[in-house]
Amino acid sequence: MKVGVLGAGQLARMIALAGYPLGVDFIFLDPAQDACANKLGTHLHGAYDDPALLARLAELSDVVTYEFENVPADVAHFLATHTEVHPSPNALAVAQDRLVEKNYFHSVGIPTPEFAPIDSLADLTQAMESIGWPAIVKSRRMGYDGKGQALVRTPDDLPRAWEAMAGVPAVVEAFVPFDREVSIIAARNPQGEIAFYPLSENLHKGGILRVSECLDGDPMQQQAEDYVTRLLEALDYVGVLALELFQVNGQLVANEFAPRVHNSGHWTIEGAETSQFENHLRAILSLPLGSTKPVGHAAMVNFIGGLPETAEVLAIEHAHLHLYDKAPRKGRKVAHATLRAESQEQLSAKLKTLSALADRVDDS
Repeated sequence: MKVGVLGAGQLARMIALAGYPLGVDFIFLDPAQDACANKLGTHLHGAYDDPALLARLAELSDVVTYEFENVPADVAHFLATHTEVHPSPNALAVAQDRLVEKNYFHSVGIPTPEFAPIDSLADLTQAMESIGWPAIVKSRRMGYDGKGQALVRTPDDLPRAWEAMAGVPAVVEAFVPFDREVSIIAARNPQGEIAFYPLSENLHKGGILRVSECLDGDPMQQQAEDYVTRLLEALDYVGVLALELFQVNGQLVANEFAPRVHNSGHWTIEGAETSQFENHLRAILSLPLGSTKPVGHAAMVNFIGGLPETAEVLAIEHAHLHLYDKAPRKGRKVAHATLRAESQEQLSAKLKTLSALADRVDDS
């Protein structure tokens, strides 16, 4: 079995590491010469829209997937005319545009914060009459880890926020006074089989995910499963999908979805019977999905910008370090560690120790 991957960053790297025990070979298309997954398969070095490289990728691959949602949708559509592509180009197109995404949520009955499209400062000023204060202005396309966003609290903030969008189409969303941020990760195969992971509770700082903790048996699990099922079935989705949610007064509202494996699911590598990466491969290769049952209590901590000493991380019982082979850089995800414990109390103590190591090297 040969899987082509658009992108060769850390998510592609972890997909490949999960695929080798299954006998899967990988072909990566990525413009970066030093992409961190390129040692784990054939690296087609060049632009995502290079016709010759796309033809080569389609020729070599039994199925093509992608590791991030900013791959041009027309590239995925082109590949789909030559080989299987999962998730579908349509799912990619919906996820790439925040306005399209939010309208799609509403079309399948998933609530979101109030929002409005904006194409000018005048649009933004008018929209605030119905959106209310505070609010967040976001570019419709691109942007991740807090990029392409601006918080507005007063009318004086509006010109600065619109300037930050650099003239691109945007949306303004009501700021949600959430109780917590959670995400649900699910996998669906071509036969319509769906496997749900337990909710992850997520902690962000500066728009970047810092900690995700598995919440087995959480009271919001059923509502999250209902929402993600609506999305998966409406999109006829194949692969792993992550739905990010806010919990507000005992109800969930959608923030966004990622049509791929997701940072908040990294705890599944050692913390679940089957990792999100293996289940993604099982899904796109039309194989039975694996158990998502957690193994004890589990969590994940990101390392942003820098790395602690390996020995310091591994000295924590049941900690597993995952290095991405990426040069440290301000605001860059360079590694993560997963944790397991036999009780919630033990996990909380380990998380405190591991988070302190992460904070010490964090330069974002």
